[in-house]
Amino acid sequence: VLRHEEFEEGCKATCNGPYDGKWSKTMVGYGPEDNHFVAELTYNYGVGEYHLGNDFLGLTLVSSQAVSNAKKMGWPLKEVTAGVFEAEAPGGYKFYLEDKEELRQDPVLKVTLGVSNLQKSVNYWSDLLGMKIYEKDEEKQRALLGYADNQCKLELKTVGGAVDHGTAFGRIAFSCAKEELPDIEALMKKENQKILTPLVSLDTPGKATVQVIILADPDGHEICFVGDEAFRDLSKVDPNGDRLLDDAMAADGSDKWFAAQKMKKASA
Repeated sequence: VLRHEEFEEGCKATCNGPYDGKWSKTMVGYGPEDNHFVAELTYNYGVGEYHLGNDFLGLTLVSSQAVSNAKKMGWPLKEVTAGVFEAEAPGGYKFYLEDKEELRQDPVLKVTLGVSNLQKSVNYWSDLLGMKIYEKDEEKQRALLGYADNQCKLELKTVGGAVDHGTAFGRIAFSCAKEELPDIEALMKKENQKILTPLVSLDTPGKATVQVIILADPDGHEICFVGDEAFRDLSKVDPNGDRLLDDAMAADGSDKWFAAQKMKKASA
């Protein structure tokens, strides 16, 4: 756990999806957000489950330790190819664990998103967003893109139909120099591309205010660009993150309350 934050009302940039109530976010990763891929886990109080679509297809880690941990815990693993195991998180999200030692700083290898038209999506992410194409396989209908050789990659994979985003919602986020944000917004306007949230400032209680712009690719995948200068301040590792998360989970108590009332939390 790198940091944990609580919010009393919904985010004006829909960081927690289209929900208006109290929510929290927990940033988890293998190291600081400055130089690691980090997952942002959002929790909407009162929502018990989400319908998952085919938009987020999984996260791939290169970690023999993760495979070893899963086996020790008796966590179900399915070998999908030689040395690569599929694991499913409690909410249904898929993780792919490569059973070998990670030589890079960050064991997160790639994030896989479903697309309906591979070429159209590759054009968007490479031509407009400036990503480098590392691999493209027409036969398997997949492509691998990224901003740097030593960073986590984005894999685009055709799903054979329309992309369903379900009700869980999520987005890919990148930090960049603050002065680049107006240029990104101007380019998207010029190219008649969808801007979900025009350039806006977002507050986090007791922490830095960051500027973001949120876009949507041809399949509606949300993409957030955030000003790096303020984000570096906001995203500092909080040594109290674990404790704050534990305290929040203990204070929530909603699972016990709903169980005592013999009721289920609402499904999104």
